[in-house]
Amino acid sequence: MKQTLNTSWNGNMQFDALVSGHHVIMDARAEVGGQDAGPRPKELMLASLAGCTGMDVISILKKMRVEPKTFNIRIEAEVTEEHPKHYSGMHLIYEFSGDGLEEEKLRKAIELSQDRYCGVSAVYRKAMPLTFEIRILEQE
Repeated sequence: MKQTLNTSWNGNMQFDALVSGHHVIMDARAEVGGQDAGPRPKELMLASLAGCTGMDVISILKKMRVEPKTFNIRIEAEVTEEHPKHYSGMHLIYEFSGDGLEEEKLRKAIELSQDRYCGVSAVYRKAMPLTFEIRILEQE
């Protein structure tokens, strides 16, 4: 199977990627010639990871008949100082709230995503360490 993606230059530092029929505008900060009209390409790597594992986790939890009230994924990524600046490690923080959430089931869903289903995690893990933690938050 092959996937193809087209990305067009919009001028200055702005690019428009057509992804599954949706436009994703990427741009740089003003101080480096952009207009800050969209996220940076490297930051989208974090969003891709969060979206990939998040969809897996929700799908797996639904099969377990577990439905959190809220679910959030924060990613803390280490960036190298030297060029090419790249991520040298990522730490995912899975935050859940809801009634009767069992950490064991949450952990199982996350581990299945990280170890078996999330293609983004699989690729990133070849390049850097990925770690995670689970936080069960009090409902407001």
